[in-house]
Amino acid sequence: QVQLVESGGGLVQPGGSLRLSCVASGSMFSLSVMGWYRQAAGKERELVADITGGGTTNYADSVSGRCTISRDNTKKTVYLQQNSLKPEDTAVYYCRRRLGSHIAWGQGTQVTVSS
Repeated sequence: QVQLVESGGGLVQPGGSLRLSCVASGSMFSLSVMGWYRQAAGKERELVADITGGGTTNYADSVSGRCTISRDNTKKTVYLQQNSLKPEDTAVYYCRRRLGSHIAWGQGTQVTVSS
């Protein structure tokens, strides 16, 4: 069974940076599409960015130019580097793995952007 464990969230001031990490268990990590999603209070969960096994990336317009998703297949880890953070980036950030029709989610990590 796939498990995803996120880390790296926290409290940061506007304009600051954070790096989120997600470590996956299980096999065929390099074949999986890995993604970061977020859910703010009272809002639906939304895609932040995702990356294919081959490294093709996709970003939400709201974070394009401020976030970078990357992966290390040898470590079964996906990262989200967030820069120039804004208060509206405050949310619980979730890691997602998709392999074919199989989807797994992490437990989430809180990111709070506030002065």
